Amino acid sequence: MLLTTTAISVEAAQAATQAAPHMDPLHHFQVINYVPINLFGLDCSISNSVVWMWVAVGVVFCFFRYALRHPEMVPDRLQSVAEAGFLFIRGIVEENIGPGGRPYFPMVFTLFFFVLFCNWTGLLPGSFTATSQLIVTATLALGIFFLSIFLGFYKHGLKFLGFFVPSGLPVLLLPLMVPIEIISFLARPVSLSVRLFANMTAGHTVLGVLFFFAATLPWVGSWLPFGFSVIFTGVEIFIGFIQAYIFTILTCVYINDSLHLHH
Repeated sequence: MLLTTTAISVEAAQAATQAAPHMDPLHHFQVINYVPINLFGLDCSISNSVVWMWVAVGVVFCFFRYALRHPEMVPDRLQSVAEAGFLFIRGIVEENIGPGGRPYFPMVFTLFFFVLFCNWTGLLPGSFTATSQLIVTATLALGIFFLSIFLGFYKHGLKFLGFFVPSGLPVLLLPLMVPIEIISFLARPVSLSVRLFANMTAGHTVLGVLFFFAATLPWVGSWLPFGFSVIFTGVEIFIGFIQAYIFTILTCVYINDSLHLHH
């Protein structure tokens, strides 16, 4: 009897979820393929994740294009915001890479605003947060990781391998410390990708749960979760900026390590 009741409850829950998927707090993270594309066994489908990455790129492009369409000596508000963003990223590059970091400024600038607006557009109703997908953050992190390796070998050759030997280390400790340094280096893309993914997923899950309760509770009881959801949305805007900032800072640090072999 208990098993029958449990089975009926599970079937009812599944039916309710299928009938109203928008009421599922985790529905926001479901990847939906709009245009299935398969090239030689490789899934290149256009999904909601891809679309909202395009949206983030489009918003950034349109903003800077419009804000700097007629640059003036005395900037208006939009031009001031655009120039502030430019100076902000330039300061990060100069502080963490140095004068030799100018060639990498366009990449760092693009990376910061891409991650930032992927985080922020995911807060819009009916949107999708691309940075809440581990495959997206891992792709960005691996790209930065392999770039740092390429730069290290390109500039220093085999001397780049000396990065894994801490300066002043006794010879007897080499068999112990070198593997630790290698593992620490290989962990960089993992920590970089998981940090962004986990923060975006956790924050948006909390928001989803709060909106879920606000939509399902009686009118009187819905005000409390709704109020918290409004407050937490502001927190998520700040967290989205902080995560983009951290991602950019670490990118500059990794490039700096490869260029100057800082340990």
